[in-house]
Amino acid sequence: MSMKPTGKAYGLLSVVWIIVISSYLFVRWEGIALTLPILTLFLFASLFYKPVLDVEVKREVSGTRVIEGSEVEITIKIKANSKINSLLVEDLVPDALKIVAGKSWGVFSFDGDEKEFSYRVKVPRGLHEFLGVRIVYTDPFGLFEEDKIIEVYDEIVGVPRLEEIITPYITKGTKVTVGPLPSPRLGEGLEFHAVREYYPGDPMKYINWKATAKSGRIMVNEYESERKVDVVVIVDATYKATKIFDHMMRVAASILLDALENGMSFGLLISEAVPIWVNVDYGKRHFFRCVDVLSMAKPDKNNLIFYQVDHLARTKIPPRAQIIFISPFLTQESEESLRLLYTFGYKVVAISPNPYSLWEAKGKEEELALKILDLKRKARLKRLKRYALVIDWNVKTPLKSAIMEVLKL
Repeated sequence: MSMKPTGKAYGLLSVVWIIVISSYLFVRWEGIALTLPILTLFLFASLFYKPVLDVEVKREVSGTRVIEGSEVEITIKIKANSKINSLLVEDLVPDALKIVAGKSWGVFSFDGDEKEFSYRVKVPRGLHEFLGVRIVYTDPFGLFEEDKIIEVYDEIVGVPRLEEIITPYITKGTKVTVGPLPSPRLGEGLEFHAVREYYPGDPMKYINWKATAKSGRIMVNEYESERKVDVVVIVDATYKATKIFDHMMRVAASILLDALENGMSFGLLISEAVPIWVNVDYGKRHFFRCVDVLSMAKPDKNNLIFYQVDHLARTKIPPRAQIIFISPFLTQESEESLRLLYTFGYKVVAISPNPYSLWEAKGKEEELALKILDLKRKARLKRLKRYALVIDWNVKTPLKSAIMEVLKL
């Protein structure tokens, strides 16, 4: 990219033209001499202060996968292979990242050496991409500048923060149990079901040595009589849940971690316009795959949750799976989706973060409107209690307390 005139340069050139035109109109050609200092300034700036911007830039990130709300230190290292009197270096920080210490830019002079600067950012949930570093050189007279972006790609993923929970799983009727549940035996004896990763406490005789040698991880045979319930988490990604969306992601991640720690298989549906379905599976790798999905999920205006749940219930969700349905239940479609799961015979726990618990009314009219909306939502939750165990959660309080209140623990 070549040097370009600055606003100051255009201003001085305008002065030159005014002098030239005035000299012509008034036939006072000695006025042309007034332009010589300005033109000399331009000549010096263009001939002697035009460096070759041979600059190398590196970005170092202290962590690329962090819990949301954590701070990450960013260090920018700049090496110039030529002499530069003054260079502005600015890291292009993603909009969602909040700088909490230091500055994302600096002005440096170089003589073939290396400089660096650091700053810290607070990371919210989501994928945050650093696309490049901007460098700007301006000559000492402020007449010419070169502004370009050096592509330096890095990314930080803010993963959902975990909630402390007690996981309520439904067995028969309305009985609620905390923790993993054995599923019914199918047939007599130990019927082979699948090969999965080893968990502490698994009998040594069930180790599948062939699969272990092939994968490099200890694998065991799983039999139908010892299976634990499959857990499927469904997240209603309606745009109406924008204010509490991060809370929903935290709940989903916490449920999946509980399933992982208890040796259960688990799957995930994020009901966006194009649904994100992660098949039921086992293990840490599968858990981190689900966490990546939760980290990058966003509320969606084109929510078709009823049709998505209907399709997956017929084709993908295991017939005896335990469903954890996370939704504020602000739409008729979300209510019908839960009722549909009930008709398919699934045991469902509905965890419903209350979006109105985060609103601060700014007047009596707004306060009345919030009360009406909240009453409508509570009426919907009351209807849903016929089809699922419903946990109404004020997100200002711990989820664990809301679950214990429903379980009467």
